[in-house]
Amino acid sequence: MRVAILGSGKGSNAAAILQAERDGALGAAHVVHIFADQPEVGILALGPRFGVPATFVDPAPFKTKLEGAGEERFIAAVRACEPDLVVLAGFMRVLKPGFLHAFDGKIINLHPSLLPAFPGLDGIGQALRAGVAETGCSVHRVTADVDAGEIIGQARVPIEAGETLESLAAKVHAAEHKLLPAVIAHLSHQRR
Repeated sequence: MRVAILGSGKGSNAAAILQAERDGALGAAHVVHIFADQPEVGILALGPRFGVPATFVDPAPFKTKLEGAGEERFIAAVRACEPDLVVLAGFMRVLKPGFLHAFDGKIINLHPSLLPAFPGLDGIGQALRAGVAETGCSVHRVTADVDAGEIIGQARVPIEAGETLESLAAKVHAAEHKLLPAVIAHLSHQRR
């Protein structure tokens, strides 16, 4: 299963996927390309480290969504690597119908909450402010509705008394780094 990763930041979840592949724990999945919508972010440095092509694709003209000329550039770039699965790993843009249609049924996203609770931005902060006993992370299929697609896997994280945003974020990120590669491995086995 050919995997393309899209990200916008330092790439800790992408690193977890790539390390899982290096360790033989990504099933039949193989990362074929990393794409970023920011020119100088950590996720791009993972390419040389793991021997995977890593490319900045200009997302202009919009800052928070992938639409218009930027969407066309992303579709062409991602399509060229012929992915079976497109993984959004900290990709901070809302996908629009053009991209969704180009990779219909092939896009998954990692979200830092137990969906359907706390969709959208700042899922960890939302959970902490709500005073719930637990949160976690979810991997779901991407649809036109933000964070509303079919949930493929979840990991639960307890919220302790006195928890801070920083301590909770560290626990959720640790759970993400295990969940996302496990879901990709599972999907790769289902595809056989």
